[in-house]
Amino acid sequence: MNNDYLALFILVLTALGVGGAFIFLSTVLGPKKETPYKSSPYECGMTPVGDAKERFPIKFYLVAMLFILFDIEVVFLWSWLSVFKNADVQYQIYSFTAVMIYMVLWIIGDAYVLKMNAIDWDEGSISEE
Repeated sequence: MNNDYLALFILVLTALGVGGAFIFLSTVLGPKKETPYKSSPYECGMTPVGDAKERFPIKFYLVAMLFILFDIEVVFLWSWLSVFKNADVQYQIYSFTAVMIYMVLWIIGDAYVLKMNAIDWDEGSISEE
């Protein structure tokens, strides 16, 4: 075996050994007494209320998707700006046009979301247009 990787190999084996030992020892030495409190579902320290299989309103998923879209927009613009400032003029014109088309489409989508009250958490606020 190459001596350059020997230290890394020993480190990985040691980490796996310590991790495996901890898991084995906690299984062997840990308490085994089953109580109703331990078997109950954990909900951030609060007493569980209702059924665990209740359905979430669609607003929850809609807001989550909108958040992801806004995140993607920020990542896209940040990376574009970091490249834009050091690029040649022809690339700057092309990329600026592409980003402006993207921003117009994003603003149209944002206006649609606001028109449909998709960000409002009130259940009866979605208009059926």
